[in-house]
Amino acid sequence: MLLLAVMKQYVIDELRPHDYDRIKKYLDKHFERAELDGLYWIPLEARLLTPVQAKHAACQPFFIALALEPASLGCELLVRTKQHMRCDCLGYATEAQRNWIIDLIDALLAELAIIT
Repeated sequence: MLLLAVMKQYVIDELRPHDYDRIKKYLDKHFERAELDGLYWIPLEARLLTPVQAKHAACQPFFIALALEPASLGCELLVRTKQHMRCDCLGYATEAQRNWIIDLIDALLAELAIIT
């Protein structure tokens, strides 16, 4: 069972309005939008799955939720699935998973020339 008392996050803040628009267009083109406005599902690469996640075929695929707001872009460093709310395979990202999502966000911002 997944019980979290605190949430780890990676957040880019102080986005300018035109940054928000460019990021939104990029995310709309490359990733699946969640039911909630401003949320996107980023699929976790299979090579990054933990042994438990790899065994849980019924829970796959796994995702990181990315939240875009007018002044910020962020994600909880939590690996999720759309199939279940509670399972042993859900939890904080491993170091490799965390580094992967941070690198992905940083690359996105570099590609859009928002950060250098």
